[in-house]
Amino acid sequence: MMHSLRLRLAVGAIIAIGLVVLVVWLSLARIFTDYVVARYRGEMTTIIDTLTVELALRDGELTLSREPADPRFDLPTGGRYWQISPMKGKTMRSRSLWDTAIDADTSIDASYEGFSVAEGPDGLPLLVHSQVLSLGANAPSVRFVASAAFPKKELDAALGDFQGRLTLMLVATAGVLAAAAFFQGAIGLVPLRRLSERAASVRAGRDRNFGTSGPSEVQPLVNEINLLLAEREVAVERARARASDLAHGLKTPLTVLAQLAEHLPPEERKLALRQVELARQRADRQLQAARMGVERMATTSVMGLGGKLVSVLRPVTAERDIAWRVSIDSSLSLDVDPADLAECLGNLLDNAAKWTRSFIRFSAHRSNDEIVILIEDDGPGIGEQDRESILQRGARLDNPDDKEPEGTGLGLAISADIADAYGASLTLGQSDLGGLKAILIFPLNVTQRPTRDPA
Repeated sequence: MMHSLRLRLAVGAIIAIGLVVLVVWLSLARIFTDYVVARYRGEMTTIIDTLTVELALRDGELTLSREPADPRFDLPTGGRYWQISPMKGKTMRSRSLWDTAIDADTSIDASYEGFSVAEGPDGLPLLVHSQVLSLGANAPSVRFVASAAFPKKELDAALGDFQGRLTLMLVATAGVLAAAAFFQGAIGLVPLRRLSERAASVRAGRDRNFGTSGPSEVQPLVNEINLLLAEREVAVERARARASDLAHGLKTPLTVLAQLAEHLPPEERKLALRQVELARQRADRQLQAARMGVERMATTSVMGLGGKLVSVLRPVTAERDIAWRVSIDSSLSLDVDPADLAECLGNLLDNAAKWTRSFIRFSAHRSNDEIVILIEDDGPGIGEQDRESILQRGARLDNPDDKEPEGTGLGLAISADIADAYGASLTLGQSDLGGLKAILIFPLNVTQRPTRDPA
């Protein structure tokens, strides 16, 4: 099945051109053949008329007072032949036939382009044109067959030469028409390429719709897409407003819960306040996402966003004398929403900052058609048997220092979800620093839009 519109147009054009060229070839070949055959038939008829004018009856027998003056009749296998075959009596023929006679019974049966075929004096076929005539106005009249012939190879050579040149001409014409069809297809598909560029611009957040310019044939499609984008934008704004209202609505109940928790015993109060704080953080993230409009697609600089995240975390880790090494190619960028990429990388960097002992390495580079982002630390790491399960929501490993577990176990899972939504992958491994290595691989051209809840 052909998925390319250009290929379909090209195949259709080639088929159409082939059919037209074939019809033209057959038509012109037939017209030329009829023309040449008519010329030969006219020549043979003239020879027969010339012979019959010179025929006379003497004592009931046909006599020829004078033979045609064409010298080809006097040379054996001269190229032109005649014969007079009375129903009764002696047959007369040209010297060019030598000792060969044309069978009067078969010469009347036309079998090749209106001519009958007979064997010539050189063993090669002759094309014969014959007429049955009679001489004498009163009885007894004499009936006879007058025949004129020429070599079959002469007609074949004329037709073959014409057909060869005709074929060459039509092949060249077909090539020119095919090139014109390809050029026309390329010109005709330019508006579609422009629509593709507009779609990329809309997806990257540079434009809000496809505009109104373009060929009239595709304008209905463009109008429908613009309406779809407008409806989607309205739906997104409503969803953001509802998310913002929900987050604001949670603020007051959380504050009340925090105040009530103050009256609990110390251990229970600590646990309750931690859970309230986590819920408040989630609400704050929802508000931030609603303000930023995370559904808008944009091109994000990996170096710019990564540098901001490190600048936020560096003061927090400075109290523990943690060193950072950032090595990111400044030319790297992704068609990923900044808020999504910030949350994905922020969770991974926050996890590294939480568990590292003294050093964090943050790097990014391009590998073929992919962008590889690495976040490594020298902490305790994660055992190979737990690396896949830790990416599941709610999964959490105990602190190796027997501290009370912190967090909700959602950070790595959210990062994995964000990566998956954009067609990327997140895997965990062992760093040469001794701790955990998070490997985030994005395709260079991100086309898949996230369908998850960005908060």
